[in-house]
This record gives sequence, C-alpha cells and structure tokens, in this order.
Amino acid sequence: MNKPKMATEKGVPSNSRILMLLGQLERMNGEAMTREVETARQVTAKIFHLIQTQEKSGKEVMSKGSSGMEVILASLENTRDVQTTLNILYILSELLTVGRGRRVGVFVSKGGTGILFQILISASKELPPSEELMLQLHSLLAKVGPKDRKFGVKARLSGALNATVNLTKQNLQNTKLLLPCLQVLRVYSTNSVNAISLGKNGVVELMFKIVAPYSKKNTTLLKVALDALGALLKSKTNARRAVDGGHVNVLLALYQDWHHNDSRHRHMLIRKGLLVCLRNITNIKLGRKAFIDTDGMRILYNSSTECLPVRTLDPLVNTSSLIMRKCFPKNRLPLPTIKSAFHYQLPHVPAAGPVAQLYSQPPGVDDVVDESDDNEETDADTENDTENEEDDKDQGAANDDIETDLNKLHPKNNPGRPFEELRVYERFFSELSEDFQGYNFEPSKSASTTSSSFSSARSTRPIIVPTAQALSPKHVPIMSCQEDCNLTKGEHTMQSPSVPTTAPPAPVPPLELDTILLTKDQDRKEEAHIPCTETHTALSSLTRPPSQPQVMERDLAHLLECVSLEAEDTLNKGEEAGRGVKQEGSPVNATRHIQSPLLLGGIAPRRVGGGGGGGSNWGSDCGSEGAEDEGGEGAVLEVPDTALLLPLHDPDLYVEMVKGTRSVPQYAEVAYPDYFGHIAPTFREPLQERVYGVQRSKIFQDIERLIHPNDIVDKVVYDLDIPSCPVIEDDGESLKFNSQFESGNLRKAVQIRKYEYDLVLNSDINSNHYHQWFYFEVSGMRVGTNYRFNIINSEKSNSQFNYGMQVLMYSVQEAISGRPRWVRTGTDICYYKNHFARSSIAAGGQKGKSYYTLTFSTSFSHKDDVCYFAYHYPYTYSTLKMHLSKLEALRTPQIYLRQDVLCQTLGGNSCPLLTITAMPESNSNDYICQFRNRPLIFLSARVHPGETNASWVMKGTLEFLMGTSPLAASLREAYIFKIVPMLNPDGVVNGNHRCSLSGEDLNRQWQNPNPELHPTIYHTKSLLQYLAHIQRAPLVFCDYHGHSRKKNVFMYGCSVKETVWQSNISATSSDLQEDLGYRALPKILSQIAPAFSMASCSFVVERSKESTARVVVWREIGVQRSYTMESTLCGCDQGKYKGLQIGTRELEEMGAQFCVALLRLKRLTGIRNHQHLLDLESDIIGTQSKVVSSSTTTYVMEEDEPSFLEAIDYSAESNDEDAEPENEHGGEVQENPNHLDQLSDCETNHRD
Repeated sequence: MNKPKMATEKGVPSNSRILMLLGQLERMNGEAMTREVETARQVTAKIFHLIQTQEKSGKEVMSKGSSGMEVILASLENTRDVQTTLNILYILSELLTVGRGRRVGVFVSKGGTGILFQILISASKELPPSEELMLQLHSLLAKVGPKDRKFGVKARLSGALNATVNLTKQNLQNTKLLLPCLQVLRVYSTNSVNAISLGKNGVVELMFKIVAPYSKKNTTLLKVALDALGALLKSKTNARRAVDGGHVNVLLALYQDWHHNDSRHRHMLIRKGLLVCLRNITNIKLGRKAFIDTDGMRILYNSSTECLPVRTLDPLVNTSSLIMRKCFPKNRLPLPTIKSAFHYQLPHVPAAGPVAQLYSQPPGVDDVVDESDDNEETDADTENDTENEEDDKDQGAANDDIETDLNKLHPKNNPGRPFEELRVYERFFSELSEDFQGYNFEPSKSASTTSSSFSSARSTRPIIVPTAQALSPKHVPIMSCQEDCNLTKGEHTMQSPSVPTTAPPAPVPPLELDTILLTKDQDRKEEAHIPCTETHTALSSLTRPPSQPQVMERDLAHLLECVSLEAEDTLNKGEEAGRGVKQEGSPVNATRHIQSPLLLGGIAPRRVGGGGGGGSNWGSDCGSEGAEDEGGEGAVLEVPDTALLLPLHDPDLYVEMVKGTRSVPQYAEVAYPDYFGHIAPTFREPLQERVYGVQRSKIFQDIERLIHPNDIVDKVVYDLDIPSCPVIEDDGESLKFNSQFESGNLRKAVQIRKYEYDLVLNSDINSNHYHQWFYFEVSGMRVGTNYRFNIINSEKSNSQFNYGMQVLMYSVQEAISGRPRWVRTGTDICYYKNHFARSSIAAGGQKGKSYYTLTFSTSFSHKDDVCYFAYHYPYTYSTLKMHLSKLEALRTPQIYLRQDVLCQTLGGNSCPLLTITAMPESNSNDYICQFRNRPLIFLSARVHPGETNASWVMKGTLEFLMGTSPLAASLREAYIFKIVPMLNPDGVVNGNHRCSLSGEDLNRQWQNPNPELHPTIYHTKSLLQYLAHIQRAPLVFCDYHGHSRKKNVFMYGCSVKETVWQSNISATSSDLQEDLGYRALPKILSQIAPAFSMASCSFVVERSKESTARVVVWREIGVQRSYTMESTLCGCDQGKYKGLQIGTRELEEMGAQFCVALLRLKRLTGIRNHQHLLDLESDIIGTQSKVVSSSTTTYVMEEDEPSFLEAIDYSAESNDEDAEPENEHGGEVQENPNHLDQLSDCETNHRD
C-alpha cells in the first residue's frame, strides 16, 4: 500500500497533538512498524487515549480533507504486533461509534472491511487465537457490516465465513465472545449464497443449540441468534434442513414458553424473532405440513387470541395471522367447474386466446384446482411485501408498458377499410343529408300531437296494459315502406357489412312470456294479461322519406289506432282510486296494487309476506304441489307509483321491455328493484370508517373453521349448478337466495354458521374468471339478527371495500312503504386474500394464486322482507330500453331525435344508436347548411357490464340532452350527438362483469373486431370509420367507464408529448408538436363538476391499452379528443363530495356536467393559440369555479389510498405478486413510479 501523506484541513491547527501523533504513525508505516514495535504501541495507545477523552480529536481525524483514516488503516494492515493491532481496533471502534453513518461510510470506502477480514483470517490461524483480538474484530465487523453492500461477498471470498463459524462453535459457553460472532453471522446470512453455505456448515443446527431450551438468561444473545436464524431460514435449503431436524416443533414449544412466561411483554422482540423463523420455514410446502402436523394452527391461534387485547402486541398477532393463513390448507371452491354455470355455444371459436383454451379443454378435466397450485415459493423476505404486492412489482415495470414507438404514437388518419364497404353506414347519418322539405316548422304546443318525421310511434302513455279482449300488438299492421320506414326492431340494423339489413337467426329462442299477474284496481281485482310484443315498439322509431309527409302522418295515426286499448279508462280509474295512500316520511304518496311476484310466462308466483319469502316454487320436482292458481292467490302489494318522482320510470313498461330481452338462462322473473325503480336518497352516505382490527377478527373467524370444524354447518342453500331446483328447501333455519333475473349474479350460497354464508359468484359466460359483479335476492331473514356474508371468489388484489365503500341493499318492504331506493349498507367490511386456491387454468397459467374474500355484515329491519344486494346500483338492459322509450315521449318539436338499431348482438338483443341534435329553425338553405355541418360528438358506455355507474352517467347525459333548459337547447344547436348507450347488452343481461357472450373483453377488440363475435364494436368502429372517410370525424369521442380502485371521476386521454415525457425515448421537437386542446375538456370538467379530479387524469398511451376504444379512435380515426371517462364505484376524496360515497344523483349530475363542459368547449375550439387556453377557460367559467390542484402529474397510481391503523394484509403467501393481466375499468390505469402510497403500517412502515 502506498504511504499516504498526512494532510491537514484549513482551520485545524497543524500542531494539534492528534495530528502530530498521526504524522509520527505515518512515518513509521512499512518496515519501521515491525522494527519499532514498542514505539508503535505507545503512539497508537496515545491516539486511542486522545480520541477516547477528547471529542475534538475524533473530529480532527474524521474531518473532510484529513487523511487520518487512511493512516490508521495503513498501520493496521502493516503491523504484525497483536497489541498494536488491538490499539488500532480500539481507535476504530471509538471513531465509528460516534456519528456512525458517515464515518462507517468513509471506513468502507477506504477499504477497511477487507483489511479487517485479512486480520481475521491471519488471527484465526494462530492456535489458540487471541480472544481479545477476535472480540474486537467481530465487534467492528458487526458495526461495519450493515453499511457495506458487498460485505457478504467480501466475507465469502476472503474465507472469513468459516473463521467466524469455527470461532462460534468453540465459544458456545463464552457469552462475551459469542455475542459479536452471532452479530456478524446475522449480517453474513442476509446474503442468500452465504446463507446456503453457512447451512452446509451446520450453522442452522448451531443456532438451535443457542436458542433452545427456554431460558431467560442472556436475552440479548438470544435475540441476535434468532435474527441470524431467521435470516438463514429464508433459504429453502435451510428451511428443509430445519424441518428434517424436527425444529418446527422446537420453535413452537419455545414460542409457547415465551408466550406464557413473558407476562409483562418485555421480550416481545424474542417472541417476534421466533415467529419470523416459523414464517420463513412455512414458505415451503414441507414446512407448512410440519407446522400443521405439530398443531401449529391451534398454538398460534390460541396465543394470538390472548394477545389481541394488548395493542402493543399487534406485530405478534399480525405475523401469527400471516403464518396461519399461509398454512391454512388450500381449499377448492365448492363448484363442479369454474366455467360459468350458463353455457352459450359460440358460432365459431377464436383461433387462439383464453376462449379457445376453454373450448379445447378435454371433457372431465377438473379445472377448479390443480395439485401443483400449492407450489414452492421463492426465497424472498416477505415481511415487507404482505401488502399490495403488485405495487412494488409495478414500480419497476411501470414504464415498461408506455408506448415508445413514435410511429404508433402519431395518429395515422387511415380508416383502414375501403369506402365501398363503409357506404352502407350512410343510412345511420341521414341527418347529414336531410333537407326537411315538406316539414311543417310551425311551433306546436305538445310533443305528443306533433307528427313530424322524427317523432316515435308513441302516445303520451307509451305502453298500456292490454286486456284479454284488446287487439294484441302482434296483429298491428305494418306499413310496407320497409326501406325507409321500418317499425320493427330491425330498423337500420347492421348485421354484417355484406348483408346490412338481414336479421340473423337468433341463437337463443325468444321466450313466450305471455302473462304477468297485475291488478291495478283494488276494487275490481281484474286480471290483466300482457301478450308478448314482437314489434318492440319501445325500440322502434319512425323516419319517413321527405317526399311522403302525408303518408307518414296517416300511417302514424293508423298505428296509434291499432295499439289503443279498450281498457284505458278502467285502468286510469284504478290508478286514481289507488292514489293518496300517504306513508309518513315517504317521498312517494301514490300507490299501485300489484300481484306478487313479478313472474313472466305463467310460472307459479311466490308469496311475499307468506312462508319465508323470496324463493321461487319451480314446479313439482322442487317439492311444490304444482303451480298455484293464476287468478290472484298471491298476496297483493301496495306499490308506490314512482312515476311521480321518476319521470323516466314505468313499472308496466319495464315488464314489457323484459319480455323483449333475451338471456342465456331464459330468465322468467323480474327483480323488484328494477320494477319499482330507485329514487336517490336525500341523506348523505359518508365513506365508512374502518374499525381497527376488523380484518384480523374476520380472518381469525375463518381460521376457527379449521380449529373447530364441528361448529361449521356447511349446508348448500342455493346452487345454480342444479338448474332444475337452485333454491334448496329447508326447515326455515336458513336464508333463501335467488339471482335468476336480468343482470343477476350469484352462483352458490353455502351456510357456514347459523348466521354466516359463503357466496360464490358466477364467472362471465364463456370464461372462467372475472368475478366481481353481484346482484342477488335474500329472503327468510330474522329481524335484528346480524348476518355475515362472504363473497369468496373475488380476483382483484385490492378493492375500495377496504377504503370506505359499502355494498348496496334494496328492501322491498321499504319500497312498499314509499322509499324505493338502494342504500349503502354493511358493517365490518373488508377485502383480503383467502384460502381458496385459484386454478392455474383460471389464473392465466400462474400457479399458487388464491381468491380474495369480500366480507360484510348486515341486519334486516323488516319481518318477511325481500332484500337485494348489489355491487353497485344496477342498471339493466331493459331499464335502458324503458328509459329510451320514455325519452322519446318527452321529445319536443325543437329536438331532432332518431333511434336506430345499430346491430343485433350474439344473444339476439338489439344495440340502440341515438342521434340527438336541434331541429333547424326552417328549411332555408342557411339553416339546413348549419344543421348538416354541426360538429359531431360520439359517446358510448357500458362496454363492461359490471360498471353500472357508466350507465347512470349516460342517463344523466341523455336526460340533459333531451331537456328543455336553454343550455340544453344551445348544446343541441352546437353539435350532433351520436350515442351508443350500451355497447355490451348481452353481458349486462346475463350478469357478466367484464365480457360479452364471446367470453372476451370487448374493450380489447377495437383494433380488429370480428363482425360475428363482437358485432357492437365492429359496427360502432365502422360508424367512426365512415365519418373519417367523409371528413366528419367527431370533435370528441368519449367512452364512459367505471373504476373500482380509485376515487372521484377522471379521464384518460392520449398525448404524444406526455407519453414521451414518461418514457426514456429520444424525440425531436417536431415529433412532440401537439395541440394542447386534448386537455381542455378535462380541465373544464375539473372546474365545473364537483366529483371530477384533474389530478387523477392521465394522457399517457400504454401498449397494453392499444386495442381499447380510446387509443384506437385517437390513432386510427384521428380524434385528438378521444377519452375514457372513469367514474368511481366508491366515492370522492376531494371537492364538494369529499368523504361521501357516490350515488346515482351524483353520477347523473356528472353526465349533465359533461354536456355543460362540451358547450364551454365549443367556445374554445375556434381559438388557435392555446397558450392562453387556461386563462381563457377561467374567464369563461367565471369566479365561482372550484379550486383545482395545479399538479402536472399525469401518471397516477392505481391505488392512491392512505395508510390504515391495521395492516391490510392481502397476502397469505410469501411470493404472491398479484399481477393482473389487465386492469379493472376500461383498461386505462396508470401507475406513478415516483409515488408509493402505503396501504399498511404493520409494525411501522415496512417499506422504509
């Protein structure tokens, strides 16, 4: 080693004593050290004395610019004298004890660790080695080790591992020397290669000799030994060694001894150390088996239960809980197959992908669980990843998903199909060529008396319940002007580009739902039979050729004559007689009387209020005596006439719509909430505060199932896999469940304890996963009893149910009392990983996955009630049809409204397409020109059936557009709206969460949709391609979605510049030239809509989203303002609604605010210089705008939640990284690599 020259720093006196001594030591370096042994001893002893007694001496040695450390290390390396070496070690020990962080860093950087290892090796060759020297060496190494990243490697390469191990073995009774040796072994073991090497050298057995048997002597030593052992056991090899040696039993016995004897909780760290050892051993299958065999579950369960009252013992309870959950034997879901309970045969199966795998699976394969699922985990320390594991993983991979191909980032303005193919879509854009010749522009007082070419075949009361004598709508004569004037639901229906108007053969035969039992006039109790309507007047609309105005008026009058009903007066009188029954505190004071229940097709009615409520009698094979008399044996309910408060709701019309809706299970029942309607409550529903320890207590109740199996009832009470009789009759001790109605989803209910039920959701049709949406009915409950419900096959690794969201409940008794509404309900709500194994078939090939449990408790207020539970406010396809029908009836002569059928779905349902704008003031050229040249706005919603909030937002948009306010009129005059309000009717009808009947996520099919498998996407994209071809691409495209893991409402858009900023690609300034207009709409929304959050918006384009509507419309159609608007399923954490759960009122308000924002956008789009865009917006919006964050963050986290007091421990296994193949909502989720929000504070902050 070159001799360092002693340097002094400015301000330090060069004649300082310590520097003089260091200078003397420096001059002795080399051969002089071996010659002048005594001098070296004296100099080093004096330096040590100075540093020990004078703090400033240490500062002088360690000051910047001083070479004191180099001199000391050079002397240490060169000396051969034990006493001199010891003196220098004393000096270093003293120096490194003070201001430890920086000084140790300097020591390591100067090569100090290597020198210590050299001395250790040479000293260990002496026999016997100097005890004092070894003590000092190991004490120093223990201080330095944690700060030296290469410590483990240096130790292994120098041979120091064996030296320390041998010394430990020789000094098991010498506590003074043993402690530093164990401290160094603890640091060695953090390196996985070293841990395996030490295991081979017998160190695992050595540690067990030190920690056992139980003794309160030398607790410090014990703590260090347990830490070292815990680090060693992270290695699978060492864990197996420990299991083979029978040490699991030893650890459990030790833990019990410490638990019983440490009554004052002074030795919690020792108890924690023992648990960490157990936790690491149980990372392997062999360890879990040994743990179970030695009664580990009962031992940890009992000790944890005793620890629960003491908050300071939470770390022990949490770690015990983790071990127990990991060792809980993996159960299979109680299902015959994870495929949907409903089968729908596809016309053709895709060549590749999950659906192809599903169809290629050999019959008889048990796809619920596979043996290999209980796999060996990796050697990872999992203490810190028990929370949202995917966050850690995603932070590394967050930027990997960002699109970096600049060619793909620039919109290509190439519609991709020849115009000849697209020409057939011209019929959906008659407004672009309409000349209104022959139309009477005289203002009319009533919309219903207007007979324009765009009014619908609708009287003021759209559907009247016909009597048996009335002419059935089946016999309504249909005019012959098929090409331009279709009355049937096939009007303007696109099936395929080649055969645009041919209706396909329906794969599902239509139900002959001939009757429904209804009595409206209580005095007469007259039975009304509603025949099946094949013409579907609710969905039909009339357009007429401009050359035939008189023909149209005559035809329209003829049609209305045909559907008029003789019983109209009778029914109206019945309604009047029923009005005025005022319930106290009820928002609705009119009632109608209906026969219970709402069954179609003559299926036997259920009695509400009779023996136990909600189960259906499904015929003699279910134990009933056959159908009851249809003449009205069921109880008569007084039903509130919600039409007074819900102008778009009509129960009778809803039933009519259900009859035209086709479902795979052929539902013959109507859910009460959909029939009665929902009136948003006037009270606020705050986010629920989480009770401390609630999740832990639920998990412990789950563990009790294993420990006290005799307490478990395990009785199946509802099972869709028994199609003939899903409701299992019993002695009245169990709840009754039902989900056999439109949008319903519950596959199985199992009674676990007297008041606890495990619920299994049905997967999407033609799929084996996507379990999230639920909607089911419960009856037969006891008043005031607290019931616990566990939905046991959820798949997401986290949920807003952990952050204040509650489930929704609808009570029929409440509805009858005049409060028809969904309310947030449930206590003790939490969401956590459970012990039900997820088959690798369902997990995309990943093994060892588990399902998650959503658990909530609730009690019921009414006897003989029928209650419904749902994931979010239901909005069925039949509800949409009813709303569209009622909207048509609201049309005024100033509104241009046309409703076409875009196409038929796979399941035989029609997909409506709306056109809304303002009628021109006259048919003069100027007005017609302005009418035709209005910019287009294209809106769509509900591509994902489980995101019902998207439909409520769309409802708000449609109601605003059809409204009479000046703003609505201005908006209609400004734009032509093309709206597809439900892109996935089949998924909605059949209770799917994400897919259509094809088993695929339709929002991943936009790049290359198949006309047979994805007709709604194919034809919607074709509409946009047609517009691009005729140079009329929309100004704004927006797809409405729901988001299950974030709060507020926000948007995802597309920006080249912001995508490049978030990635590492180099781009020229010309590549980054971009109009900032894409930010205007979300910016306006953030200033006018209280639920909207600009800070959550993102404009980054990701590879995984390249086949979503937002990206394809931006890239292929060239729409700069192409958005996904995400609405929370939970609530808001900013603005006016901060701390509140979101409801239908807020969602509909959001839909209306979106319209207002479009009107404001209209005033901005003419301005080319966007530099002053934000100032201009502020001027327009005025001073009453709400303050929004000026944050420029565009790359936001998927889960942006604060910490909880208790750990939200999703992980029951060590290496479960819940990577999701795709995200929750419409597919646009961002991660913020610079921003890691904690989800847990278990044992302080894990990640610090």
